[in-house]
Amino acid sequence: MRTSLSQRLLQHMKAQKFVRPGDRVGVAVSGGADSVALLLLLLELRKKLGIVLSVVHFNHKLRGKASDADEEFVTKIAGKHGLEFYLERGDVGCAARSAKANVEETARILRRDFFWRLAQSGKLKYIAVGHTADDQAETVLGHTLRGTGLAGLGGIHPFAGPIFRPLLWARRAELRSYLRSRRQKWREDASNLDETRFRARIRRRLIPQLESHFQEKVVLHLAKLSELAREDEGFFDSLMERLASTLLRGRFGDMTIKVRDLIEPLSAWGITGASLSPKQREEQGAKNEYGIPLAGAPEPWRRDSARTLRAVSKRLVRRIAESVKLAAGEWSSVHIEAVLELAEQGRPGQSISLPGNVEVRRNADELRFFLVNPPWEKGAKGKNHKVDFEHLLFLGRHFSSLETSSFETCRVPELGCAFRFTVIDWPSTGEENNKREMVLDRERLRLPLVLRNWRPGDRLRPSGHQNAHKLKRLLNEKHVSHWEREGWPVLTSGGVLVWARGFPVAADFAANEKTRTGIVIAEEKI
Repeated sequence: MRTSLSQRLLQHMKAQKFVRPGDRVGVAVSGGADSVALLLLLLELRKKLGIVLSVVHFNHKLRGKASDADEEFVTKIAGKHGLEFYLERGDVGCAARSAKANVEETARILRRDFFWRLAQSGKLKYIAVGHTADDQAETVLGHTLRGTGLAGLGGIHPFAGPIFRPLLWARRAELRSYLRSRRQKWREDASNLDETRFRARIRRRLIPQLESHFQEKVVLHLAKLSELAREDEGFFDSLMERLASTLLRGRFGDMTIKVRDLIEPLSAWGITGASLSPKQREEQGAKNEYGIPLAGAPEPWRRDSARTLRAVSKRLVRRIAESVKLAAGEWSSVHIEAVLELAEQGRPGQSISLPGNVEVRRNADELRFFLVNPPWEKGAKGKNHKVDFEHLLFLGRHFSSLETSSFETCRVPELGCAFRFTVIDWPSTGEENNKREMVLDRERLRLPLVLRNWRPGDRLRPSGHQNAHKLKRLLNEKHVSHWEREGWPVLTSGGVLVWARGFPVAADFAANEKTRTGIVIAEEKI
């Protein structure tokens, strides 16, 4: 069991390229069997993987002395194996009451924030979490029972920024067998037995029933379903990005789309006509997605085409929500249908209000999605409004893994734009070769890479300058107004400022005659 399990994990990690030799990896250990097993397995494999391990623990303070005992247990494991130990304590119960939020969700958010801060600080590159196939099956079933779409069927993702989950293929039972073979104890969380909780009832009642009376491999089948759903969802996400960049106009918090483009979103690709009358179809020679003219097509074909386009329209509305919505509040299928009805049957001047403080208004031939009383308008009236954002970049997992001519895009909704990072050969045969002060030397960049708003005290020595200056002074010299500089984007590498919008890259990171590969940053509207 030990050899089989560790070998399968090694093969999986190499196939998925979770880590690279030299990476500093923290293992999130709660004290439970799954996380303890993950730690021991990675200890077996660390030489083969070439990674440096440490232990990470978040004490939720939810179970009093039991939580403190978990912390003590994990501290001893870290000490036993001579591993660096990162600990944070948080009163989740108090935080949940203050925010009037769900305790489990609050715990998840606080724990995740702790992990991200460790990565942003540069202490760790990645954090491994011990979710299993059983966790995946419980998540998929929970989403299904509450009502979900393809995204919900995707369940737990293997990657989430610096967090990765290498055991989503493994069963909980085999991890316990592995621990027993190692004579390694673990801690049991009594809350996992509390069947007043929805997830505990799925774990202790529903899944055993399904395994006993329907399909003994239901957990693995659900885990496979989630993998397939994530693949399909990734395709649709990419499709929506292409459509949005073509069909949407405006900025974050205020987007406009032509009514026809929303109803017939694939018309640019020749897939049109589902919403037209038979006479209009015949006049326009409309075809369905299979290239068959809709005018003479059997009614089932026309219905299939209509359903296809409507499904794309629904996804496009949800994509618009991401570009507009600032406050909390999910858009349900009822809200999506209301938007499409406004597009199909609404009169100019009609509007509807949606969760997230969003209003959708029908104009002559377009729909406008906009925030009601957005915070930046309050700032424009004289009140101070600070635009804060911080996006941790894991571009291609590492810059060194990106192929020449490839690119990664980081959306910054707070500014209504995105930044594209493109890898180029250097010296370049293109015009970039004459603009080396605008090109970063890829080999000099170090993680963590953070795209954030500028802060008082930030200093930059742009390429071509002899000395570093405060960014505030440089902005003054460019006559950037106080209002314009709110949220001015900068990029840091290992905590050092290497780029700021409108300036040459930092001199110490600029391309030169020894540079082999460069990075070019371009700003795009979303």
